[in-house]
Amino acid sequence: MADAAAASGKVTMVNLTYRNVAPLQAARKMVLDGRIGAIRHFEASYLQSWLVSKAWGDWTKESQWLWRLSTKHGSNGVLGDVGIHILDFAVFAAGSDVKAAASHLKVFDKSPGNRIGEYDLDANDSFLMMAELENGAAGVIHATRWATGHLNELRLRLHGDKGALEVVHTPEGSTLRACEGPDADKAIWRTIEVEPVITNFQRFANAVQKGQPDEPGFGHAAKLQFVLDHAVKTAGALTEL
Repeated sequence: MADAAAASGKVTMVNLTYRNVAPLQAARKMVLDGRIGAIRHFEASYLQSWLVSKAWGDWTKESQWLWRLSTKHGSNGVLGDVGIHILDFAVFAAGSDVKAAASHLKVFDKSPGNRIGEYDLDANDSFLMMAELENGAAGVIHATRWATGHLNELRLRLHGDKGALEVVHTPEGSTLRACEGPDADKAIWRTIEVEPVITNFQRFANAVQKGQPDEPGFGHAAKLQFVLDHAVKTAGALTEL
């Protein structure tokens, strides 16, 4: 699809929805401007709690949730559901793609025989990934549906040799905090106010009107999906001590 989009000459985009988070875009600009220096370490998490709460409904009785837990119904678990979003959240802000990665996928027991009706509950509920970016930064990316107390939270921390940034996005809103300059010596974090940004939908409409492509494009999304496919193929069991 990415090759076809590139060859078509038409304007295409992928709706990676969390690009709409203004603090994320502001963080990326700060990184690209060199505000926090060279990134050395990062932490990215996507936390959901719908397996331990009924905030979005009763997953044990509703097909819209049960299919997400069953590989034979097309699910690749939490990795396939939200993995691309937290991965994009991290690499977009860091300004660098993934160079190498290793992962661990976990399926928890959720019902007798891990089955409800026609649904075999065998898709991963949590994933853990260690990754190194092309800019040399090392870090962790993880997601779960068992994060009690977090309805739908994305969190990213970028630690550079001159400062650090934190982006948090929840249903209640989004924030950007920074620890930089003289504050770095005392580990003081300050909230940064950011301006609103236009949505992916508006940027796509603008791109169509101008006849010029915009990001995120099919090529970028394909790179992210390649990382997720790699995570499935190379997922390893933890070694008991």
